[in-house]
Amino acid sequence: MPSRYPGAVTQDWEPVVLHKTKPKSQDLRDPKAVNAALRSGLAVQTVKKFDAGSNKKGKSMAVPVINTKKLEEETEPSAMDRVKAEVRLAVQKARLEKKMSQADLAKQINERTQVVQEYENGKAVPNQAVLAKMEKVLGVKLRGKHVK
Repeated sequence: MPSRYPGAVTQDWEPVVLHKTKPKSQDLRDPKAVNAALRSGLAVQTVKKFDAGSNKKGKSMAVPVINTKKLEEETEPSAMDRVKAEVRLAVQKARLEKKMSQADLAKQINERTQVVQEYENGKAVPNQAVLAKMEKVLGVKLRGKHVK
């Protein structure tokens, strides 16, 4: 029977070296490992981290503490404009004149019932698109200076 390999068959007898895994940093910080290294004469470096292991930010800090909430309030307006009383009363009055429930109005303007409730309670932030849809369905003017 012919051989599959054209040359002489040889075996690879080179040694395979398996390396130990490096110790994890947590294991190196273990007090037993540090003491063993000190006893064997190895160099051990210790570093004290600033405010390590505590969440206390006392008066001993050199850097002043910045209150992020206060910073946000200074740069942004504190409250969004809400629907004015004239608008919410006009929506309510026009809806009742057409004998519609809040759910009916919401369905006709393709919004949730909660949106109509927020507009009538004055809690909603005015959205021009929603107001335009309400104007069209209710037949009253809700935007501009001539709101009655």
